[in-house]
Amino acid sequence: MKNITYIAILSSALFTVFSCNNDKDPETPDPGTVTPPVEGSAANTNYPPAFAGQTRANGLLTNTKYESTVITSTLTSPWGVKVLPDGRLLVTEKAGRFRIVTTAGVVSSPILGAPTVNAAGQGGLLGLCLDPEFASNRMIYWVFSEAATGGNLTAVAKGRLSNDEKAIEAATVIYRTNPANASTLHYGGRILFDKSGNLVVSTGERSVLETRPLAQAVTNGLGKVVRITKEGAPASGNPTFTATGALPELYTFGHRNPQGLALHPTTGEVWLSEHGPRGGDEINRLKAGTNYGWPTITYGIEYAGEKIGAGIQKQEGMEQPVYYWDPVVSPSGMTFYSGNRVPEWQNNLFVGALSGMHIVRLAIQNNVVIGEERLLTQENQRFRDITQGADGALYAVTDQGRLYKIDKK
Repeated sequence: MKNITYIAILSSALFTVFSCNNDKDPETPDPGTVTPPVEGSAANTNYPPAFAGQTRANGLLTNTKYESTVITSTLTSPWGVKVLPDGRLLVTEKAGRFRIVTTAGVVSSPILGAPTVNAAGQGGLLGLCLDPEFASNRMIYWVFSEAATGGNLTAVAKGRLSNDEKAIEAATVIYRTNPANASTLHYGGRILFDKSGNLVVSTGERSVLETRPLAQAVTNGLGKVVRITKEGAPASGNPTFTATGALPELYTFGHRNPQGLALHPTTGEVWLSEHGPRGGDEINRLKAGTNYGWPTITYGIEYAGEKIGAGIQKQEGMEQPVYYWDPVVSPSGMTFYSGNRVPEWQNNLFVGALSGMHIVRLAIQNNVVIGEERLLTQENQRFRDITQGADGALYAVTDQGRLYKIDKK
């Protein structure tokens, strides 16, 4: 039987109804009831934010009644979820399996044919996306951790979902990040198509101290966002870096472990979520050629408590995050809501939180976070990815094997 949790959010006399400043678009839906910031725990540092609202924005409560439904709990470490044209969900499982799940909770047998993954540590079969012409060509693209000479690396592959949906046909690796390293951590791993029809892929800096500085070098693929064609070649229009040996596929750099990518439904801009160390999880709006700072600037510290590098949060030529968390929530897969089922959520960013064990909702105006809400906190699940379905509902997968539907009650 499906497990249904009903959430009825009521306005409280203690809080005022949200009202924005005078330059608000009059057609922007009211994002809900304002509350104090949702994060009440002490920060790991006393680092000041660069601007108001960069962290611990006002809290929000959704006024529309909505419900969450556990469609299935039989998946095994799902990592990515995307909606098929007919409304079913295509899911990756960390161990290297694709599966299709119906909205009624029927889970397919494993779909065969994908290249072998190294599922140790944080590796495995990671993010996926569908070709914009999937309805006619049935092509899918995915990121995975691959064992290679010298260790492991983040790789991108493509293949055709067979007509009988039992296999991936002609699976081909189209891109590999270098250098390889023995680490099994920080692969990044999300992928999407941008508005020009090119692939955008996030890669991690592999966590270890020897590779961490490579996030700042444009001559390698670690700690980057790359922009490539369907064949894996550098995409036309990529930024030009002046450094000798700069990789032509690079789009942005200075990232730690970016596990979320989402395309804004009105601007077409790519947004990214990124794991910080102890503190300093980030949401970034990607700008071609931009340095996002890791590990030179960060709002976090080492897990043992020491400062990272010079312990600075700002440096000329390095981009500030739109938003950050301290303590961390461990943001992973994310999506912008473009449906109309819940008016308050229009164009809001929804992010799966792993250690936070909830779904983050960020209301954004003029590229600034104006409110944060935490959904499904009572479920105690590590939310790994979230997408919008063909029916306008949100669908989210958790490390514990659940697939949730979240929709207006």
